[in-house]
This record gives sequence, structure tokens and C-alpha cells, in this order.
Amino acid sequence: MQQNSEGKTECLTMTVEQAADALGISRATAYTLVHTGRLPAIRISDRRIIIPKKAISELLASAAASKGV
Repeated sequence: MQQNSEGKTECLTMTVEQAADALGISRATAYTLVHTGRLPAIRISDRRIIIPKKAISELLASAAASKGV
């Protein structure tokens, strides 16, 4: 966790569900991206997977670059 400019603590990760919501995709698609390695994730237990927010930013940046946006 880190502190934002207002001094509030901010998480550096998201759940797969939160990442799906942020990307505007279904939960199933987000899990597919994780399992195929297209969306980097950290498995912290048998049932818990977290996505670094930086991975979301990098995914979007690479997609934009490949589309020439």
C-alpha cells in the first residue's frame, strides 16, 4: 500500500473482479486473461489472486501502442 497526495492509504492491487470492472470486461474474461498470462497476476493462496494496478496500466498502454492510439 502507498499513500496518495491526500495522505490516504491506497492499495496497489485489485482482485480479478475489480480488474474486470476497471477494464469493462466480464469476470470470466479476466480470469481467462490471467490463466493465459496476458494479465499478470499474483496467486497468494489457492483461492486468492490479485492483480497489480501497474499491470492494468501496462496492459492498456501496450494495447494502445499496438493499435497506434
